[in-house]
Amino acid sequence: MSNSPGPGGSPGFLLWRTTLRWQRSITGALRPLELTHVQFVLLASVWWLSDHADAGQRPSQRQAAEHAEVDAMMTSQVLRALEQCGLVARAADATDARVKRLTVTATGRRVAEKAVTVVEAADTEFFSSVREPALLLDVLGQLAGQSNELQAKRGGAS
Repeated sequence: MSNSPGPGGSPGFLLWRTTLRWQRSITGALRPLELTHVQFVLLASVWWLSDHADAGQRPSQRQAAEHAEVDAMMTSQVLRALEQCGLVARAADATDARVKRLTVTATGRRVAEKAVTVVEAADTEFFSSVREPALLLDVLGQLAGQSNELQAKRGGAS
């Protein structure tokens, strides 16, 4: 007989189940906007990077992939789909044609704003039963590999 606490005592198993439940929640929230979760993440990343870039500097596909921590090939495919939907524009860099520079279109900005609102509402609902939200953010930040400096920028663990 094993002394194992079973799957309910495994942090990895619990994280897996929690992640799947959370992803279903986000997928459902984004469905009316006709966005997949990864499309939302990349659209929001390009929007955020654009708003926080130096004047006149548009983010590259590589920067968007790194920001979202998504595979570069997948990023290219998803951004191509977002471009076909009129949410993102991709253009060759002025000095290096291999680099694609990204712009969120006016329609993309409106969709991104709505999507962020619905995702934040879904997050609020999903995590509403957590007794110590600041502790949860701290633990998730540690697991995600965020430095203490990044956590400090957002105001500690709050």
